[in-house]
Amino acid sequence: MRKTKEQGFTLIELMITVAVVGILAAIAYPAYQESVLRSRRVEGQSLLSEAAAKQERWRAQNGSYTSTVSNLKLANADKSENGYYTLTIPTASATGYSLKATRTGPQANDKKCGDFTLDDTGKKDVEDGGTAKDCWR
Repeated sequence: MRKTKEQGFTLIELMITVAVVGILAAIAYPAYQESVLRSRRVEGQSLLSEAAAKQERWRAQNGSYTSTVSNLKLANADKSENGYYTLTIPTASATGYSLKATRTGPQANDKKCGDFTLDDTGKKDVEDGGTAKDCWR
């Protein structure tokens, strides 16, 4: 009698494949999360750059900087494009201002780089984690 060779995977082969995929996922997922957080940081920085330009325009028209975000007439009110940052104006006077982009939603989990700040001199900084050199790109 002729014996036919069975085809397919054995249980051990399947378990090895699952283990390898699990190890690869454990390595890749944190790198993916960091990449997503990094790309969202650009959103906060863009919000501050747009607000700074609007502050300069406001001062040219009104003689001093505004402390009210709504006066800047930003594209998305006080939010970044996808809502990962909220804009505030901690200080504003006739001679200077400071702007702050505060992390919100899932971006609040970004512990490497905190909230971004920008002032009238162009000084870029980070509050609650990270350094301007590492976080501002």
